[in-house]
Amino acid sequence: MHIHILGICGTFMGGVAALAREAGHKVTGCDAGVYPPMSDQLRELGIELIEGFGGDQLALKPDAWVIGNVVSRARQADGSPRYPLMEAILDSGQPYISGPQWLAENVLQGRHVLAVAGTHGKTTTTSMLAWVLEHAGLQPGFLVGGVPSNFGISARLGAPTLPASRGPAAGRPGLFVIEADEYDTAFFDKRSKFVHYRPRTAVLNNLEFDHADIFDDLAAIERQFHHLVRTVPPSGRIVSNGLEESLARVLHMGCWSEVRSFGAANSDFTAQGEPGRFDVLERGEKVGRVEWALGGVHNQLNALAAIAAAQHAGVAPAAAARALCEFLNVKRRMEVRGVVDGVTVYDDFAHHPTAIRTTVDGLRRQVGAARILAVFEPRSNTMKLGSMSAQLPWSLEQADVSFCHAANLGWDAAQVLAPMGGKARVASSIDDLVREVVREARPGDHVLCMSNGGFGGFHAKLLSALAARGR
Repeated sequence: MHIHILGICGTFMGGVAALAREAGHKVTGCDAGVYPPMSDQLRELGIELIEGFGGDQLALKPDAWVIGNVVSRARQADGSPRYPLMEAILDSGQPYISGPQWLAENVLQGRHVLAVAGTHGKTTTTSMLAWVLEHAGLQPGFLVGGVPSNFGISARLGAPTLPASRGPAAGRPGLFVIEADEYDTAFFDKRSKFVHYRPRTAVLNNLEFDHADIFDDLAAIERQFHHLVRTVPPSGRIVSNGLEESLARVLHMGCWSEVRSFGAANSDFTAQGEPGRFDVLERGEKVGRVEWALGGVHNQLNALAAIAAAQHAGVAPAAAARALCEFLNVKRRMEVRGVVDGVTVYDDFAHHPTAIRTTVDGLRRQVGAARILAVFEPRSNTMKLGSMSAQLPWSLEQADVSFCHAANLGWDAAQVLAPMGGKARVASSIDDLVREVVREARPGDHVLCMSNGGFGGFHAKLLSALAARGR
């Protein structure tokens, strides 16, 4: 089969492309400003990439057009279509399908799917779960919205059936771990992506208001999460964060599967100890211990979720805990980008206020009294709209000084951050932001950069500027 993917350089669609190529399909694709790292990964796989969404690509005549949710029926200022290829596909009557639906029909069908949903921690928890299953010899497939360092790739098919080493379970459907996003599927399918995946094991990691561009309120997202719950079979398992009232409301709407909870004092799975070293308890009994380099209570909770989900796939909690001791964090999750002139620069994907707060808290636990300079870019659609901007002073409380890249926002960053006084700075350009941080940074500081995009190359520019200052 030949598929042509529109919006192929997005993390999810790039993963779909890699899986399709591994499965033996011919894969081509297009995107605007074809960009790395996904463009480099795809070219290494032999996938032809085309710049832009020109209607002339209709001549490729693939068996199916796979449409990413970046594509819309939007028009340019002059009235011309922003995605002329999509208009041509519609006019021609050729078959098209969304990425999640193609994945469900061509990869996930017949597998034991383990789906990880939640406002925060999806990528990390998905990576943890995939690694636990790999460590147990189960050869899972996976699709992650990042690059798990234990694997070095974001997607793979894995074994279609359980290996012979699993004894009586050998030959049963193979495992596939997927990051289950609540964002909508495509311009023609406004359901959340995760309703396509039909998981046997579903992790509900947490749930807050997000994606203000497509959801009116938290209740609307809770309804989508319940749509996911409805797809889990009676023999399936739902792993739910016991600390989240929103998830309790979701399950109260109706649940037809086994539920195992984690996190709260009365949950099935709890942790005892600090985030870097803790015992895993199942119903109060110690069943394993995790000692690793990760910090933050959020990662401790992610670990409990992964352990509870892996148990449903046949991995004992003790074995899962041992595997997590060897877990390497996902790229762009508290990733050290360099140390220059005594200043350590980190890269992190945090962009929602709660994620920013937990990330800063995790670093604070690691560095103690050392200064933290938090640098963030409100880049997501939700943050650009400003619906959560009032929470930013709260999210940055544990940073010593915070810097905001305030370009292209629909709200006044200086006004929002005014309650922080001299602990907050605002810059309208990347170059100005670099100068502000360099002026403030001193040996022993930790600069935590947070964005869900490329941040305009800020990290490299900052490291260069710090090096130049030291000469």
